[in-house]
Amino acid sequence: MKAVVTGARGTVGSVLCEKLRAQGDVVIRWNRDAVPPGDKDAARRFLEENYPDILFHLAINEEWTGHISELTADLGITLVFTSTVMVFSGNDHGPFTPASVPHPNEDYGKLKLREEGLVLKHHPEPRIVRLGWQIGNAPGSNNMIDFFHKQMAEHGAIRASSKWYPACSFLEDTAEAIIRSLDLEAGTYMADSNRQWSFAEISQALNTLHGNMWNVEVTDDYAFDQRMLDEQMILPPLSSRLSLS
Repeated sequence: MKAVVTGARGTVGSVLCEKLRAQGDVVIRWNRDAVPPGDKDAARRFLEENYPDILFHLAINEEWTGHISELTADLGITLVFTSTVMVFSGNDHGPFTPASVPHPNEDYGKLKLREEGLVLKHHPEPRIVRLGWQIGNAPGSNNMIDFFHKQMAEHGAIRASSKWYPACSFLEDTAEAIIRSLDLEAGTYMADSNRQWSFAEISQALNTLHGNMWNVEVTDDYAFDQRMLDEQMILPPLSSRLSLS
């Protein structure tokens, strides 16, 4: 399989590229400097020259998403687009399913929902995969571990609510789920490993896994069930990598 990946150097994109190469696929990273997101003609030339089987669109740019959706549809290229649980607001009531109606109240969620609309408008058979908060292994990118390090540096503690159930998964499991979406019919899917863990439990378990390097303060000041449930896209549960003991 030949795959083009946008956002290939990002938190999820870099791991996705590793997974694709590990299974023997040819991976072409979309170079924004050579092919700017707003240049539709250049994008067409790039896709025609490389002609991938799949385009994994992980980057964030509304105009670019519209162009990619149109071009991949026109050229017969399979499109996988990653969205976010943030298309749902804190005023909605989780856990969410593919049938839940999004009502974003933050700019990022509104942007991603508009991009979902462009994908559905222009491409006849896209896979849209909504992601939660990613759990990496180290700071330096947009993931939960990086958040912990920043919270410790700024506040000396990680405040973790026992009443918040975040949508989240480990990066490796997320990348594998994105690839597995190709085996599913076109549609919108949810990629979430959290079955029943609160943020307090997740924080404590990660702290144990990483040698108790953080000061975790358990609170109850934020109550929200953000989990996503999707019977067609089952990720390994958090308990496969974490322990509460």
